[in-house]
Amino acid sequence: MSRLAATFAKLSAEGRAGLVTYVMAGDPDAATAQAIVDGLPAAGADVIELGLPFSDPMADGPAIQAAGLRALAQGASTRGTLDILRAFRAKDRTTPVVLMGYFNPIYIYGPERFCKDAAAAGADGLIVVDLPPEEDSELRPYAKAAGLDLVRLATPTTDDKRLPVVLEGASGFLYYVAVLGVTGTKSAAAGDVQAAVARIKRHTKLPVAVGFGIKTPDGAAAIAKHADAAVVGSALVQTVADAIAAKSDPVAPLHALVRALSAAVRGARAKSSAA
Repeated sequence: MSRLAATFAKLSAEGRAGLVTYVMAGDPDAATAQAIVDGLPAAGADVIELGLPFSDPMADGPAIQAAGLRALAQGASTRGTLDILRAFRAKDRTTPVVLMGYFNPIYIYGPERFCKDAAAAGADGLIVVDLPPEEDSELRPYAKAAGLDLVRLATPTTDDKRLPVVLEGASGFLYYVAVLGVTGTKSAAAGDVQAAVARIKRHTKLPVAVGFGIKTPDGAAAIAKHADAAVVGSALVQTVADAIAAKSDPVAPLHALVRALSAAVRGARAKSSAA
């Protein structure tokens, strides 16, 4: 069983949703990013999304765009991202890590070589936000051969006709983008998320993780009542930016936020049942 499958099976057995945390590789520098990633599981992250720095992240809002530019300014690269993952995996063999980014850096690296190297470094899956199902033949065969899950994205505009196309060949989990637009700018209503997750689950047995616009523990808890996982990214990378502005170390405050988010997610369904 893959690490992603094992993790979601464990979450299901525990009767709770998971917390998926997104951080940018190399932000604000390689050493600090390594410390951030290394401490995420102990802080309560169930799955880690590790961002591949890219100069033109069209689906991301200001916080993640700035994080990528900070990382690139410090010499971050696709190869450096795999180095961070490799160092993390030397200490943690159980927490799933999904590499998230855009196809351009993968294309430049070489899709087949990238998948082999990513798997060897300890990756469990890939999220490539600008590679639609109709065009992923340049990546999917290599990901499958390397044992990497290819996580697909659905949005509020993914109707019942489109959803089977998105799900065909998807694995690991489905990432539901709860709001239209870029990351970190708007939040979805819990009722809308509940209806969307229920509709998606009529089409697939894959776990459904919901992201975009989750900024607070309360917001994460609201999503965790209905989804298999809540994904938080922009709020975490903004913590890095705030620490830089304050000329302080971002590691401790970021992990503190993850602990608060994790506690909220873990308690969400219990509170819902009590109510």
